[in-house]
Amino acid sequence: MLSKIVLNYQMLIDNMGELIEISGFSDEYLSKKIGLKPASFSQKKQNGNWTTNEILKLLPVIENKPAEEYIEAFKIWESKKGTFIESAQFEKRMKWNRDLE
Repeated sequence: MLSKIVLNYQMLIDNMGELIEISGFSDEYLSKKIGLKPASFSQKKQNGNWTTNEILKLLPVIENKPAEEYIEAFKIWESKKGTFIESAQFEKRMKWNRDLE
């Protein structure tokens, strides 16, 4: 469980630049909101070397529908592929009895 938390945080850090772009806010506006010089903000956006405090300040500002949809799509894309079973196998595992219908 703890490793999943770290992996989700790493995914957030790795995609912060894209999230900022998708959010629609300018770098200048965001840099002011979190107290960074625009040049420092730009460098962090390119390199992904955000501090936890910077992330915590940025997220409430950039959190909007496009950013949320991007993260959701990314989580689905990154999810592990499961194994599929036939419906009859599933019904058997669930101990559903088709004869009762």
